[in-house]
Amino acid sequence: MNTTTATPQETSRSNRPGGSAPLRLELTGITKQYPAVRANDNVYLKVQPGEIHAVLGENGAGKSTMMKMIYGAVQPDAGEIRWNGAKVHIANPAAARRLGISMVYQHFSLFDTLTAAENVWLGLDKSLPLPEVSRRIAEVAHTYGLDVDPVRPVHTLSVGERQRVEIIRSLLTDPQLLILDEPTSVLTPQAVEKLFVTLRQLSDKGTSILYISHKLDEIRALCHHCTVLRGGKVTGEVDPTRESNASLSRLMIGAEPPELKHQASQAGAVVLGVKGLSLAKLDPFAVELKDIGFEVRAGEILGVAGVSGNGQQEMLAALSGEDRRAAPGSITLFGKPIGDHSPRHRRKEGLHFVPEERLGRGAVPTMTLASNTLLTRTEAVLRNGWVKIPEVTALAERIIQRFNVKAGGPGAAAKSLSGGNLQKFIVGREIDANPKLLIVSQPTWGVDVGAAALIRGELLALRDAGCALLVVSEELDELFEISDRLVVIAQGRVSPSIDIGDATIELVGEWMSGLWNSSGGTARAAHTQPALEVRHA
Repeated sequence: MNTTTATPQETSRSNRPGGSAPLRLELTGITKQYPAVRANDNVYLKVQPGEIHAVLGENGAGKSTMMKMIYGAVQPDAGEIRWNGAKVHIANPAAARRLGISMVYQHFSLFDTLTAAENVWLGLDKSLPLPEVSRRIAEVAHTYGLDVDPVRPVHTLSVGERQRVEIIRSLLTDPQLLILDEPTSVLTPQAVEKLFVTLRQLSDKGTSILYISHKLDEIRALCHHCTVLRGGKVTGEVDPTRESNASLSRLMIGAEPPELKHQASQAGAVVLGVKGLSLAKLDPFAVELKDIGFEVRAGEILGVAGVSGNGQQEMLAALSGEDRRAAPGSITLFGKPIGDHSPRHRRKEGLHFVPEERLGRGAVPTMTLASNTLLTRTEAVLRNGWVKIPEVTALAERIIQRFNVKAGGPGAAAKSLSGGNLQKFIVGREIDANPKLLIVSQPTWGVDVGAAALIRGELLALRDAGCALLVVSEELDELFEISDRLVVIAQGRVSPSIDIGDATIELVGEWMSGLWNSSGGTARAAHTQPALEVRHA
């Protein structure tokens, strides 16, 4: 392993852009203490002009806190920040933007009721008229392959589409330093490649990039240098191009993640049946569902792949009970029609659901973890409505322990957790309920490699215990790792299912364009549906 000692003076930078130029950014002795945890402890960081610099660490290691201090959203308790060689005090994000620093948060900062263009306009020079902003958005979106409709309200966008809005908003400010916190967590492989082309172009122009990701392959392929955090401290610096995934994992979590054991499943009776599910758009920007049909059996995981914004949200809303317009018989649970049942009724029948949005839907930000268990778990609630507080607290503590959630205990507010730790808690809350059917969207969004392995292992254990699982993910590697069968959703239709042993990345990528009837995999699929017109992938 090519690890330097954890002192900034001893780090060689001869193989990176801008090696002889003044530092774009330098942090020295940065410390930030919260009531329950020291998020950053005497942290240092050096970033050269034009350098793509990764910051790597497990969930709760202090990465996001460090980035928020650079962006002015959080103030350090101690330490010094230098920008282009001069000591600076970054009082707030507006001051950071004036310096030339832009940031894309892991948890988005968009107004749901405004359009994409209006959200972008809020962060730009207000002398620009809104139509000009819309034109520039379309221009940048086309240039960098980031598909965004400027006039769509944000509340109609999927998580992946919202992330594109955030990235475009940052690119329009022409930053000297671009901070990206888990930028590819909900992007498809094709979109990731396009983003990497964009980032390399920015790097060649002299823009520095701070890149936070748990995807080790991405860091090794993209970044010039990597600073590793563990427990709020810098544990080392490496050239990621000379490291392996295993060596980076050891630096990050002190060990290699456990290897998943995915054995062939013995699928049982049909648990979830979907047949002829068609739903009109709820708004002009939604996706119409067209004759969707598939089955999920006990003891198997059916993976759903697809480009963000192709009907995943609409399908999940129908399956979870948030959208109850479906014909009762178009969705069945153990053969019983549930298309018009409420989410609470479906939970009583054994269906549990993990949404893709953590804050606001999966958890209430200001409520404690203990209180958030009551959103979907009612075993501690008496018939008269009284809540047995000790049992709720014990339940939250059990989930925290079982899923290794780093938090200040059951009384910690959901918003105080890092994104990855909150994800572990929400997924753990539903797995711990021992559901008969678990529908989960983006199960490992924003979690580190160790936590991802833990969650995937728990999903496989749930499958082996006889649960039926439907997993919607834009991480193809994840779907190939845990699924028994795959379907692809494109333009509101669902492909035939295909056994995971017969699926390939190339085939699934082709199916993402709706071309499943013209591809070789169709002969091995369970059933056929009409071919689709190609629009975009």
